[in-house]
This record gives sequence, C-alpha cells and structure tokens, in this order.
Amino acid sequence: HLFQERYKSEVVEDENYFLTVLRYIHQNPVKAGLTNHAGGYKWSSYKDYIEGTSLVNIDFALNILSSKRENAIKEYVQFMNRENEDKCLEYEERLRVNDDDIKLHFARLGVVNISDLHQLERSQRNQLIKVMKSMEGVTIRQLSRITGIGKSVIDRI
Repeated sequence: HLFQERYKSEVVEDENYFLTVLRYIHQNPVKAGLTNHAGGYKWSSYKDYIEGTSLVNIDFALNILSSKRENAIKEYVQFMNRENEDKCLEYEERLRVNDDDIKLHFARLGVVNISDLHQLERSQRNQLIKVMKSMEGVTIRQLSRITGIGKSVIDRI
C-alpha cells in the first residue's frame, strides 16, 4: 500500500493534534491486526516513550502531557490505549470494486464481451465508459486493464 498512491502530508500545528497523530501511528499495527496492543509491534516507538531511549526524542510528547516524567508516562499509556475514532490526513477508506463486478456491470449495460465494446461507435463506447467511471470504487487503471483502452484515453472521456 505504501506506493499505491501519491505521498500525502499535512502540517501538525498544535499539541493536541500532534498527540492524535502519534496515537494514530502507534495504533495502526493494532487496527491492521498485526498485534493486540500498540506496544506489541516490534517496529513501533511506543515502548520508547515508556522505557526511554537515546534513539527517539520523546521529550516533546511527554512534556505536553505532564512536566513530571512519571505522570507523563502514565498519561501517555492511558491516551495511547484509549478507544478513539482518530483520522489523520483526512483519510477515508475507499470502496473498491473488483474486476468481475465491473464486467458484470458492463454486461448489464449490454456489453457481454469486452470485444463488443471495441466494436461500438466511439460516442457509444465513450458514453458507456463515462457511466463506468462514475461508479464509486472504479478506477481508471482498472477500466484500462479490463477494456484494453489506454488510461489516458479513459481519463479524457
């Protein structure tokens, strides 16, 4: 998934949102089913905030929670493990439509075989592709792969 889409970033302008982003990052392995607890993921810096480390600068986050280190660590653990609906980068999971569903929808539109699509007049073909492009979860790359029509052609339609 790392290279599927363009890189996204956003500015973290306040301390509350910084903690939200930190929790979002630490809970990603839990939400992905890689571990049952944020501290259980080998590649996370979660434990560094509890045990201290020379590799990760933990002071900024812990100082937001409390000026006393012991209290800050307790607050950190509670905050990181609190149930939440955190969303960062305005990320929303997109609906994905599989190729078979797209082919089935083409069939409902009268295109039983993709070769039928290529035999239509250009205006008819383009109208069908417009309909398919408007379906939620259908991508240009997917339509190109299924139809054999170039991505740039589909994009212009």
